Amino acid sequence: MAQLSSGLTLQQLRYFIEVAAEGSISAAADLLYVAQPTMSAAMKDLESRVGRALLVRSARGVTLTADGAEFLGYARQVVEQFALLEQRYLGRPPTRRLLGVSTQHYSFAVDAFVRMVKGTEVAEYEFSLRESRTWDIIEDVRTLRSEIGILYRNDFNRKVIDKLLRESGLAFTPLFLADPHIFVARNNPLASKERAALADLAGLPRLTFDQGANNSFYFAEEILSTLSSKQEIRVSDRATIFNLMIGLHGYTISTGIISGELDPEIVAIPLDVDERIEIGWIGHAAIPLTDQAQRYLKELRAVVAEFGVALLD
Repeated sequence: MAQLSSGLTLQQLRYFIEVAAEGSISAAADLLYVAQPTMSAAMKDLESRVGRALLVRSARGVTLTADGAEFLGYARQVVEQFALLEQRYLGRPPTRRLLGVSTQHYSFAVDAFVRMVKGTEVAEYEFSLRESRTWDIIEDVRTLRSEIGILYRNDFNRKVIDKLLRESGLAFTPLFLADPHIFVARNNPLASKERAALADLAGLPRLTFDQGANNSFYFAEEILSTLSSKQEIRVSDRATIFNLMIGLHGYTISTGIISGELDPEIVAIPLDVDERIEIGWIGHAAIPLTDQAQRYLKELRAVVAEFGVALLD
């Protein structure tokens, strides 16, 4: 068994990475075909060797302590680098590429994910892409179900979002600023307009993404969430919202960046409001990104740049 100079073993690091990903010692044990008592003992021995509590155990599973989140970042780097050494000098096959991304409902995030997967030159991989609610995106990244989250801030929600991120040990990195647009179907009377005003939207159904139990104005995916609308429909996924744009002449407000290949029946019209939308990614402040996460962000920047949008970093 490969052992590090500190007395830690690569097996312990691999076990710890799986426990963190699953949020459960027993689930990680099942996944790795290890007896649950063996996995539990390995985690206790790991904590004893590093002299710090890495996991908070409860009836619902385990979560990482602040030290555990930092330790996970280093553990991932060590395991990844060891795998590269084996591939380079021992002819071992590449390891499965792993990445989880949670995002608000943006087609450019999906487009970048598609490119990232296509560019992954390995025979086996395991990725996850979750289009989800704002609160759930933050929870996914906080609990390491996803390594990266994609969401927006503006002047209205910034203080609330930033406070929640700080309390969760997460950091927001801006990607770009967008002028608000309405998304409508090509058969919508507004589709022929060069620009739209709020008055143009008065008689149309407003389509918004449902935020579930955390249905706060501050967690809405659409700006101007406090404005009243006589006709409002909440939906849970992008396919449904686009179908309602076509069938009911509804609209939603977003960034204006939309994939012609993925969403050919939808157009973006600039909206005359004094607002800007700041899109960025969130991740653990104390955990360095894996190479695969960096590849995804590279593709994300490339997709956005193709729309002529200036990147912020």
